[in-house]
Amino acid sequence: MAAYVLTHAGARCLMLEAGDWFDTARDSMMMMWPWQAPHRGAATSEKPFGYFDGCVGGWQVKGEPYSVAPGEQFTWWRARMLGGRTNHWGRISLRWGPYDFKPYSHDGLGFDWPIAYEDLAPYYDRTEELIGVFGSIEHMENAPDGKFLPPPKPRAYELLVQRAARKLNIPCIPSRLSILTRPIHGRIACGYCGQCGRSCATGSNFSSPTVLLPPALATRLLEIQTGAMAREVLVGRDGKATGISYVDKKTGREMQVHAKVVVLAASACETARLLLNSRSPQFPDGIANQHGLVGKYLMDTVGTDVGGYLPQLTGLPPFNEDGVGGMHLYMPWWNYDKQSRHQLDFPRGYHIEFGGGRGMPGPDAFGGSQNYLGGGYGAQLKQEVRKLFGAFIGFSCRGEMIPNENCYCEIDPTVVDEWGIPVLRFHWKWSDYEINQARHAQQTFHEIIATAGGKVTYSSGPPNWGISRGGEIIHEVGTVRCGNDPKTSPLNAWCQAWDCKNLFVTDGAPLVSNADKNPTLTIMALAWRTAEHLAAEMRRGNLG
Repeated sequence: MAAYVLTHAGARCLMLEAGDWFDTARDSMMMMWPWQAPHRGAATSEKPFGYFDGCVGGWQVKGEPYSVAPGEQFTWWRARMLGGRTNHWGRISLRWGPYDFKPYSHDGLGFDWPIAYEDLAPYYDRTEELIGVFGSIEHMENAPDGKFLPPPKPRAYELLVQRAARKLNIPCIPSRLSILTRPIHGRIACGYCGQCGRSCATGSNFSSPTVLLPPALATRLLEIQTGAMAREVLVGRDGKATGISYVDKKTGREMQVHAKVVVLAASACETARLLLNSRSPQFPDGIANQHGLVGKYLMDTVGTDVGGYLPQLTGLPPFNEDGVGGMHLYMPWWNYDKQSRHQLDFPRGYHIEFGGGRGMPGPDAFGGSQNYLGGGYGAQLKQEVRKLFGAFIGFSCRGEMIPNENCYCEIDPTVVDEWGIPVLRFHWKWSDYEINQARHAQQTFHEIIATAGGKVTYSSGPPNWGISRGGEIIHEVGTVRCGNDPKTSPLNAWCQAWDCKNLFVTDGAPLVSNADKNPTLTIMALAWRTAEHLAAEMRRGNLG
């Protein structure tokens, strides 16, 4: 996003990418069948979500270790390709609301942002209009409406869940996904193949290589260098950033590039690693780290799952129920009134995602509920599978985490990657707030399934209620938060380093909180605001 905005403002940009080039039109496998892939598309170390997943990377990247403090759990997903995680994500594009930018003022926990929702709203507008987001106007508390394309119609199982949710006074509304239901900007509408996770060869959903990079490259002001593993931010005697030192992964040679301004957008943890490794006489503890705050207050999303079986959906005739590659309905958080009256034992909230239906059969086609198969083989087994296929459903919560001092990343003093670059060591601990939230979500899912006339097929109980490991939901943010005071934040309200005025950060690192909404849309809108300010400051001569 920064490259898109800056090149259109007339700036010459060089982008360093640690992975390889990726072209969605050429490289997508969205129309391949499982039998055309090795081992029927089974997961590999580079594709832990399956061979067809659109993203090259994973929890463990060859030659790039990381460590976790003894007795703690954290798992770090990294992408190594042009466009990174935008080739993998679920494309759930939710605006954060007024409460999400001022959480401390709302309930006395965490920290307030240096900006309000109103400051970012125009950039949400622009981002949605550029990338294409479907949804509906609902006028809900703290779930702002946007510039929406029409949503797709719900599927059969979604209508059953919606009916049950309404009986429980839980809102169940059209999802908000960055998938085109109408043509825009020369991109065609989604054909409902249901394969968004493979990356989209037709450009009908959002990814950086589809939507942001081609227009930036068309300006002839952007150069992209792939296979470039960044080592550190270079600084001059005056303390200003002068460029980046990186390793050419093909040759192993140490390279340097120089620039008037440096923008980091390597993902929250990788950006923190770069800053902490950028040590110099001017910045002995790492650039932007004069108060020891880089890497602190790492956050991820709270997740927990429950599966169910809906007998109403058994024995139905075969029919096409693909739709877009994701949920057509979801449930935004609805219990603000109970929280204001202290009727819940956790702050903030979660939204509910759910899936099911008749997608491509695979290991999880029966929601982990093979016990419902009657056994047998041959014709008998096929008949049983056909009867039950499409009758299972899964629920997941995506909840807000309160930032705490026990969750952070730092440089491991003894471990380096294959290029000799010191790696991160993670510390992680959920608080009771998050565990209580997971319990509430589990109980809510049980109520919805029962109200829909179904049965729970898998669930979790105490003490942790199936809460995800830190990093597992792949929504890690924070580590280099923005703020109004250099003593409490490495960046100012424009995501500009307080102690290095020509250094900016435009990924998830500046986020002060981690709302119950997926962070990608907010990261892009914030990056647009930051890059626009950067361009204005360059024109004024304030960064030279």
